Amino acid sequence: MRFSTNFILKKSPNLFLKPAIFKFKPLFLTDYFYRMKYVPKNIKWVLRNGLLLLLLMTFFRLVFFLVFKNPNKENVLDAFLMGLRFDIRIVAIPTLAIWILSCQPFINPFKKTWAAKFWNIIYQAIGCIVLIVYTADFGHYAYLHQRLNASVLSYTKDAAISTTMVWQSYPVIRWVLGAVLFIFLFRWVIRKNYRTVHEGQSTIKKRPAMICFSALFFVLLAAGIFGRIGQFPLRWSDAQELGSDYKASLAMNPFQSFASTLAFKDNKIDMQKVKQHYQELAAYFGVVQPNPDSLNFSRTVAPRDNFSFKQPNIVLVICESFSAYKSSMYGNPLNTTPYFNSLCSNGIFFERCFTPCYGTARGVWATITGIPDVTIGPTTNTRNPEIVNQHTIINDFKGYEKFYFIGGSASWANIRGLLKHNIDSLHLYEQDDYEAPKIDVWGISDKNVFLEANKVLAKQTKPFFSVIQTADNHRPYTIPEEDRAAFKKVSVPKDSLAKYGFETEDEFNAFRYTDFCYQQFIEAAKKESYFDNTIFVFVGDHGIRGNAADMFPKVWTEQGLTCQHVPLLFYAPKILPAKRHSFLCSQLDILPTIAGLSRIPYTNTSFGTDILDPALLAKDSGNSKRIFIFDDGKQLAGTAYQRNFYEQLVNGKTGSLYNMHSNEKVSENDSLLNALHSFTEGWLEWAKYLPYHNGKR
Repeated sequence: MRFSTNFILKKSPNLFLKPAIFKFKPLFLTDYFYRMKYVPKNIKWVLRNGLLLLLLMTFFRLVFFLVFKNPNKENVLDAFLMGLRFDIRIVAIPTLAIWILSCQPFINPFKKTWAAKFWNIIYQAIGCIVLIVYTADFGHYAYLHQRLNASVLSYTKDAAISTTMVWQSYPVIRWVLGAVLFIFLFRWVIRKNYRTVHEGQSTIKKRPAMICFSALFFVLLAAGIFGRIGQFPLRWSDAQELGSDYKASLAMNPFQSFASTLAFKDNKIDMQKVKQHYQELAAYFGVVQPNPDSLNFSRTVAPRDNFSFKQPNIVLVICESFSAYKSSMYGNPLNTTPYFNSLCSNGIFFERCFTPCYGTARGVWATITGIPDVTIGPTTNTRNPEIVNQHTIINDFKGYEKFYFIGGSASWANIRGLLKHNIDSLHLYEQDDYEAPKIDVWGISDKNVFLEANKVLAKQTKPFFSVIQTADNHRPYTIPEEDRAAFKKVSVPKDSLAKYGFETEDEFNAFRYTDFCYQQFIEAAKKESYFDNTIFVFVGDHGIRGNAADMFPKVWTEQGLTCQHVPLLFYAPKILPAKRHSFLCSQLDILPTIAGLSRIPYTNTSFGTDILDPALLAKDSGNSKRIFIFDDGKQLAGTAYQRNFYEQLVNGKTGSLYNMHSNEKVSENDSLLNALHSFTEGWLEWAKYLPYHNGKR
């Protein structure tokens, strides 16, 4: 319907004093407001462009809803409404700035021709920024199940690798063509908006009316930026109150999520809290001579004497994106890892192992140092030159040859600095050191990394400690041509893929391919003399956030536990009896446990413990174990203990307690909640402090 403005303008010159009778014809209601002669042209112009941007962001939210399916079929109206508030804020900020500037006579687009061209270019640039940010946001969410945050800036530090991965993983050419079409369309609408306002009725120069409209418009924009009625402004954490991870993600605006995480990029150490929690952590980790002045955290551990075998070789495999709920060991009906499942039946398998943080660089850091990487923002501890010097238990393996095998380049995330600087006499093998051809951005295939490593290890005459890092279970999910005869791809209906944790067949088959690679490696190793006296340790570098509702209670999905839940296996059929453990453990525990199994005396200066220590198992079968979990994207930290998971905002005063074995939220146990809050805060502050006080010894 359309208002007839002729009647209004002729019969009712003062719209605030005289009512009018309207005729209706097709047109947007807002057009009536634009044609009102009492509204300054600058306000009409920025408001029209602002509404265009708001409509564009709403469209992208709708696309998000349609592309990334609602896993629980929830009502998402409240998420859209909250998302609208975030969008209004983002639109209101540039609208306010452009309006104020454009009111100045020397740059007023309705008084200066060059100014009109200038502001049209500015709006076109804003449109391009919106397109780029939402494109990055969609790719980021498709990959990590998180809206765009400041961690994306870390990819610029490895720009060549990141660019190649994007090129190999996404339909870049189609994106570019779509972007060009979008830019031309957006440019046409922006220019059309300006011409419509400029050619419209002239504003009557009545100063009181202009002041009233300007004041009202300023208040409306300020309210949009503040985002709510109350003492505090709208914050990203408000989206967490919607009740599910999906709805919170749907509500978020990528500009808001990026800005929120960027604000926390500098992790400051609160020494008061570090000292406050020292005694608690020192007691838990068994520091023999605690000193609140020196903050001593070192523990010297004597070798075990209850094993008859000689000191074994070690092969530690850090498995890319080895999500527990996607694997066969946890009953996934797609049976993606049958061979690895058979290894678990013949080894010591920990079914409730977690990485402290998400991300490969953070996972490698945690494994090597025993310290969670709790940096927030576009970087990781591995990229910080100030803390490159770190103690690692690997160096306590005296007389061992040290190896690290990676299919690509160790320049990625500055892993080279962490490894070469801290592991004594390390033999580092990268993509250029192998005969096998490079297949994608991550270097040679995992199968060839394993087989090349096996060749090197088979030649060793001294005991060795070897780390092998895989990468193929990662976009672009390449299956090498040479393996396509032996490894058969499988087709699965899309609904089954989605139900059991996979987004595409490529991802599903890449996960299956990892199992194929493990099989090729172990079967090759069995033919070598080193096999019988070698402990093979497999652990995921991290999991993948996703819907595991058909296999685990909903808290695992909604609180993001799937993101860090990984398998942990100690496999040595000639040395270790098979056993399955259900108590909690962490990626941080790997090196102390390996040292314990190897009867190596070692010095521990970080958060890991020997989870196969006979004294620990005899005491309470590991049920006293607590583990730390940190989500840098959402700025959440937590502690898991027995059946409970406590989680809070990084700077929060308190948090929530969940039952990991059911769908219930725990509310009545205040003493446990307070204890885990204190422990979580202690973990967090010490994880910030220790990297600066954990130098190589």
